[in-house]
Amino acid sequence: MADQKRNRKRKHRRTPDTVGHLMLASFIVMALLITDVFFVSIKKVHLASGTDLSAYADSANTVTETISAYRGNIYDRDGKVIAEDTHTYDIYCVLDAAKAKKNDVSYVKDKEKTAQVLSGILNLDKDSILGYLSQDIYQTELGDAGRNLSQETRQKIEDTGLEGIGFTDSITRIYPKGEFASNLIGYVTRDDNGRYKGQMGLEQVLDDYLAGKDGSRTYQADSEGYVLPGMQESVVSAENGANVTLTLDSAIQEQLEASFKETVRDYKNTTKVWGGVMEVDTGRVLAWGQYPGFDPNEMNITDYVDYGRQAAYEPGSTMKTFTWASAINEGKYDSNQTGEGYQYCYAADQNNDPVRTSQANADGCIYNYGKYSYNNPTFDEGLMRSLNTIAVTLETEYITPEILKDYLEKFGFFQDVNTDGLSEASGDLSFSTVGDRINLAFGQGSTVTMLQMMQAYSGILSDGTCKKPYFIDSIRDSYDSSKVYYQGRTQIVSNPITAESASKIQNVLWKVANEDGGGLTNLKIPECQICGKTGTAEEAINGSYNNDRVISSIAVGMPADDPKVFVYYAFEHELGDGSSTQHEIDLLRKVAQELNLHDGGDSAAADTADTAQTDTTQQVQEIKTYTMPDLVNHSTGYAQNQIASCGTEINVLGGGSTVIDQYPKAGDTVETGQRVFLLTDTQSFIMPDLSGWTRKDVTALWSVSGFGFTLDGEGTVVSQSVPAGTAVNKGTQIQVVFG
Repeated sequence: MADQKRNRKRKHRRTPDTVGHLMLASFIVMALLITDVFFVSIKKVHLASGTDLSAYADSANTVTETISAYRGNIYDRDGKVIAEDTHTYDIYCVLDAAKAKKNDVSYVKDKEKTAQVLSGILNLDKDSILGYLSQDIYQTELGDAGRNLSQETRQKIEDTGLEGIGFTDSITRIYPKGEFASNLIGYVTRDDNGRYKGQMGLEQVLDDYLAGKDGSRTYQADSEGYVLPGMQESVVSAENGANVTLTLDSAIQEQLEASFKETVRDYKNTTKVWGGVMEVDTGRVLAWGQYPGFDPNEMNITDYVDYGRQAAYEPGSTMKTFTWASAINEGKYDSNQTGEGYQYCYAADQNNDPVRTSQANADGCIYNYGKYSYNNPTFDEGLMRSLNTIAVTLETEYITPEILKDYLEKFGFFQDVNTDGLSEASGDLSFSTVGDRINLAFGQGSTVTMLQMMQAYSGILSDGTCKKPYFIDSIRDSYDSSKVYYQGRTQIVSNPITAESASKIQNVLWKVANEDGGGLTNLKIPECQICGKTGTAEEAINGSYNNDRVISSIAVGMPADDPKVFVYYAFEHELGDGSSTQHEIDLLRKVAQELNLHDGGDSAAADTADTAQTDTTQQVQEIKTYTMPDLVNHSTGYAQNQIASCGTEINVLGGGSTVIDQYPKAGDTVETGQRVFLLTDTQSFIMPDLSGWTRKDVTALWSVSGFGFTLDGEGTVVSQSVPAGTAVNKGTQIQVVFG
């Protein structure tokens, strides 16, 4: 047995000759490989097969192409697009006949005809196009007129049958609504790598969410751009940016900006106008803007400051509301108490606080507007008529300047609101001199922002709780809208006054708008009663108030009996420059109409009752509301069964069998008769008949499909560029006209 084991070991032991043979074989293989590499790299011939590789070896390049990510969309609260990336095209013309033939591509043979045809489509003169086409180069572009072309324009050019015309894809950031809250929304520019980057407003603050991540494609190609046969390519997919939904209401926003233009028309020397609308109970900002604004598509920017949050100013008499509220909350207010109606002369005490004194001993005297004299007005009349003398009486004799300052800080003045990460001014409290302290009672000397006014008035018009204004409703994944990165919410920031005190100050503000002598009675609207305060502040120029420039403003709650919304509007102008209030009335009426505001009860229910009484033969469909279920990732059959009982109109988009997106979203409210959209395919769907659809209906279709729509006019749909029943593919521009 031992001998057999020794024999087996001898058989498996490599002798010196065997090792030598293996080493020699390895050397020969390596030599052949080196020789083959030599022939390929120097002789450009594959040694084994004899294939001539010169065509590849001379021109082989590793090419890496960027696959651009789409920047996320920005929507208003109803899903209407405010900002989006759209697919555009740049035209090029092949000019080198020899090279074109070699690469088996067409070229421009008839330059005269090509220039003539393109000039009519691109709105570029024929001679300019001929100049481009007459260059001694392989191919040319046609300047700015040939860039960022729509799919419709590209199709027009392709339909001409012109030879030698090609297109490269590009992505362009567009703002379909143009000048729409532009100093809040902001704009983008391209960086050195050609990627869009937010430069202002929400586009800048939310850049990390919106930007997305570019992908890439890497492959080998020859000098003509042809991919080398047998070569692998590496592809990294692009990741599109997240979509942002704002709290803005387009209808109210558009009226706000229309009112700006009315103000500029009626007040000839107006330099700045700004305003905003906010829900009192939630803090959601429904409208926000200024004049002058800009169109981010045109980049006609004259002022980069967002007045509502970045410009601090002396607000004037709209601040008197807080002087009255402070006295009420301190238990020192009697509506029927009377006070001085002409002048209040003051001097500084040992604490530098103002005290009443005779004119002869005074450091200064405070008068009412125009030095008008009012005979022993009550405290309520003091706010109704916006009397400075009553304001300083309350501040100095019923509370103290220090108490007023503390209340103003509790309301959120002179400090950042910290809304949605946006930059803002904090305003300045002037409180060092006796004059500063007495001016604080009627809104001069110290500065605030509109953002702070919104926050503070939300406490006045509610139960005493101040809500932080906010603009961002949600940030969602662009592929899966159920994936929420950020959700806006109501934030109570302070409780400066009690609910009882808030109710009392609201009663006084109602008198301001509805009783004779009140400063807001010229702003009455038929939809509902309002409450609030006016303001006129002298503008300090070079430290002096001795000029005719003022800031006029209104701070309005509506409806008065239970304020749901706060409207603020302000503009700079010269005294005597105008007197119209139509711009403010138009805004208040639009807000009331859009939000269905009315005095007490449910107007929708009242309308239904009136209909039942006046026309008993008419059948009125009962409108019910439901909570929309989550239908994403379910079959279309299951989804339709889930909402069949809601009485909605179900629209299935695409030929897929699984729901990949839906409108309304899960958890939203859906009503009887409302259109519901179930998306099953992101690339195509059959165009529905849009006749009679509202802008909200079409915008919902636009939002859930992600296709390109152009909306013109108001009312309901009267025409559509893509006929009903037509298969619509991604990239098709769909024009819808309302009338």
